[in-house]
Amino acid sequence: MDKAYMLVVDQSTSGTKVLITDKAGTIVARRSKEHTQLYPRPGWVEHDPIEIYNNVKETALQAMKSIEIGPESLAALTITNQRETAVLWDRTTGLPVYPAIVWQCQRTADKVAALKASGYEEAVLRKTGLMLDPYFSAAKWTWMIEHAAGASEKLARGELLAGTMDSWLIWKLTRGSVHATDYTNASRTSLFDIHQLKWDEQLCRLFGVPAELLPEVRSSDEEFGYTEDPELFGDIRVPITGVIGDSQAALYGNQCFRIGMGKATYGTGTSVLMNVGPNPVPSRDGLVSAIAWGKGGKITYAVEAVIRTSGDSLKWLRDNLGLFRTFTEMEELLAGITDNEGVYLVPAFVGLGAPYWNPYARAAITGMNRSTNKAHIIRAALESIAYQVRDAVTLMEQSTGIQLDQLRADGGASDNETLMQFQADMLDTTVIKSEISELSALGSVYMGGVGIGFWHSLEEITQKHRIGIKYAPKMQKQIRDAYYAGWKSAVASIVNR
Repeated sequence: MDKAYMLVVDQSTSGTKVLITDKAGTIVARRSKEHTQLYPRPGWVEHDPIEIYNNVKETALQAMKSIEIGPESLAALTITNQRETAVLWDRTTGLPVYPAIVWQCQRTADKVAALKASGYEEAVLRKTGLMLDPYFSAAKWTWMIEHAAGASEKLARGELLAGTMDSWLIWKLTRGSVHATDYTNASRTSLFDIHQLKWDEQLCRLFGVPAELLPEVRSSDEEFGYTEDPELFGDIRVPITGVIGDSQAALYGNQCFRIGMGKATYGTGTSVLMNVGPNPVPSRDGLVSAIAWGKGGKITYAVEAVIRTSGDSLKWLRDNLGLFRTFTEMEELLAGITDNEGVYLVPAFVGLGAPYWNPYARAAITGMNRSTNKAHIIRAALESIAYQVRDAVTLMEQSTGIQLDQLRADGGASDNETLMQFQADMLDTTVIKSEISELSALGSVYMGGVGIGFWHSLEEITQKHRIGIKYAPKMQKQIRDAYYAGWKSAVASIVNR
């Protein structure tokens, strides 16, 4: 039978999404399911890895059923994922020894601060491109080894495996026969030397995470193994390929193949990446040097600025404060005002990312007066996303000497026209929003599809890609500068406490 489809698992922070594409690059099926967000203490964020894997199987089967195909029609399964989220599991039982610690979690802030105080940050930065921060995976594994019940004993017996969400899913899908990850996910752990392209023994000792726990690292377009779980595809073995972290997948899906091209993925947080080519740019001023992708044995590098909270602030307004029920209602409320009237929301619910990198900062709403209503607070939350992206782009341009050509936008919040126009105004440059919001998923599919010959070349993909909606800047300079000055003042009020 003709293997006419690709299935991609897009494992995000909030849920599992499975999409199926055909050879025209068209999404023909999609199913999704949210997973439980666990907040055992203030600043702590966890997920249940077993729940996530079960959701992967459930949504994959639902997606295939919706278009009446079986696994024999699949050319491959690809994976894109939340990156720094850390999982530690028993290689014998296949069970996690502790819930997954999510990239947002701040429980390791004191551990990381102690490493900084001891002078280790320079070595970590030089090798990995990452500053010392609780955002990344290594300290999360350290915490689990030290605190999870029985973990230290299992470690001594050689019974533990560590990985990010992609390697956890690969291990489960292959029934424990493959423990692997790709360069993009490995590069977000604080343990991977992005110049030597290997796990660094010195860093592994520093964090107390033995290298033998960690997965084999491969290019994203390689074949990672075959599905073996009978509850998923029965006795049909589907190849696994196209494994790539979600932000890098979005860069690839947005076809940012040239130096200077950049993208922002507007999700729970926002990742802003710029392609810098075959040579890494030294990290500085809170900017992360990253591997954009490994493909065909060659590495492309990027710089990245990480925004911890963006779209999640809108969910907070909806779910915690009840300021609106649906995003349609949110738009109606926004239509009733034309200005923020000096109200700013700094969404430091789990600290601030680039360029501030302050894990101890906490959220605040500033500038309210007696006439402030919920529409102003909603607008402040929406605008905070655009301000943070401007912070990120300014940092990139100053640190690399490369001017951003245009910003390509994807992710759920990019569907909001008010946000996209305000983003173009704040950057004073064109923002191009893809017609397809699932650019991380498509980047994974494109990477894996070319790798296995489902498509023959990047040029074939480029011809299938629709450019999307263009937002040109309209705001006058003095107004733009005034808005942004208010944002910087609001941030300073909490960072400088």
